[in-house]
Order: sequence, then C-alpha cells, then structure tokens
Amino acid sequence: MEVKEIVSAAWLHAHLDDENLIILDASLAQTATGKSAAGSSETIPNARYFDLKEVFSDPSSAFPNTLPVPAVFEEEVRKLGIDADSMLVIFDAMGVYSSPRVWWLFQCMGHQNSAVLDGGLPEWKQQGFAVASEHIKHWEVGDFKAKYNPELLATYEEVLANTLDKSFTVVDARSAGRFNGTAPEPRKHLKSGSIPNSINIPYETVLVDGKFKSKEVLQELFKQTTDTENLVFSCGSGLTACIVMLAAIRAGKSSKRVYDGSWTEWAELQNLTLKAG
Repeated sequence: MEVKEIVSAAWLHAHLDDENLIILDASLAQTATGKSAAGSSETIPNARYFDLKEVFSDPSSAFPNTLPVPAVFEEEVRKLGIDADSMLVIFDAMGVYSSPRVWWLFQCMGHQNSAVLDGGLPEWKQQGFAVASEHIKHWEVGDFKAKYNPELLATYEEVLANTLDKSFTVVDARSAGRFNGTAPEPRKHLKSGSIPNSINIPYETVLVDGKFKSKEVLQELFKQTTDTENLVFSCGSGLTACIVMLAAIRAGKSSKRVYDGSWTEWAELQNLTLKAG
C-alpha cells in the first residue's frame, strides 16, 4: 500500500495493523531555539526511535544535521528493521518539526513509501488514541537498500552560483527577524541575514495548531510569494526547511531540493561571523 506525503492520526490509527507498516519516532529533545516538547516520555505504540541527531546526521561534517553517507544510512536503517517494501509513518513530539526532515532523508535515499503524521504525537493524543511509555526495541534486521538521489540536495557552490544566474529560488524557512537580520541566530557566533535573492516563508506560517494548513491556504501562500516551480529550501541547518518543502508539495509544487548546509554553512563560508567579545 502506498501512502501520501502527509497522513492524519485517524488514518494511522485505522492502519496500525497493516502489513509492512513501521512507525518512526523522530522526536528531538528540543528545537534549535531551545523549545522542548511536553510529554516527551510518551510515544505512539510500536514506534521505533529514529535518532536524527546522533545516528542519521554525518558526524564528520562541520555543520549540523548534514545528510549522512548513503552506505551508513542504509546500514543504520536496516538496524531499525526497515525493509525495501516497508511503509513508513514518521512523527515527532512537537507536532510537525523534525519529522519532515526524516521524510526528506528517505526521499534522498530512494524510499518513496513514507509519510509524515500530521500534528504528530500531540494530535495523536488529542484524538484520544493510546500512547506507550517506551519505544519497541526488538525486530529482525531489514533489507533496506539506499538509492541515493543527489538531485534533491543543493550544495553551497550551486547556491552561490544561483545568486548571479538566478536559476532557482531559495525559500528560507527561518523567522522573519533572522532572515531580515534583526533577530539573532541560535548559533551565537553567526550573524543573521539572508542569502541574496532568497525569499522568506517562516515555517510557522505553513502550520496551524501543530498541523499543516489546508491545501487551499498553502496554495494561496505560495502564490503570493513565488510563481516559480524551481525551488530550493533552506533554513538554519536544513531541518525546518523540510517543513516548508513538504507544505509546498501539499500546495502542488514538485521540488524536494534542500540546501543542506543552509544558513549555518552559508554564513560560515561567507565569513558572516560575530567577533568574540
């Protein structure tokens, strides 16, 4: 059974016993700005923990949340018991925060049959569905095979060249204050600001009560901000960019390209740093 990019809590509850369904909990302890999720000790029954920070980010990268090497991703995903034909539903404890990043990772690695749970754990609980106190930990090793799609990744060099040739539009998911240079970055040594010729769609503007806004509302939002289909999504470190990317897909856009280094890499390499003291 194929799933759409976003599924509801009611849909997941109705399909809990589906063959090949695997539920992944991609919750983070806190957001980049320090916000923590309430009830973070709870999870959806039979969920497996997907460790985005410690396992599924490249530890050799100078930048946070970097796409892991495909061979490493494949090995670690197999350890989670995921098969080539597994149907994945990904959620997080914030509502919609880190789960779209995990959805995008699987897209990059060639696994299409996955979805984000709209509203995540808070919506699951709001609907009155049962929760568990811990993740399941025992399963057979899977046979997942990574098929890397480099075209879903935009590099610093491509984004730099784009400031001149404007072949695509960079959509920045950070707050308006950070984008406009009037609010500080969470990474204290970096200046705030924006990549030349980029546009700003803060990730909070595509959500309401922790869920994605309707297709019609999102279509209007993207119509107001950009008329192009050739989009690359950016943020602070490649995480909330995926929220806006998934919202764009819901609105009918097709691009899944993310600037993985995002503002952290851009500011470092452009020497947009604050002097100590």
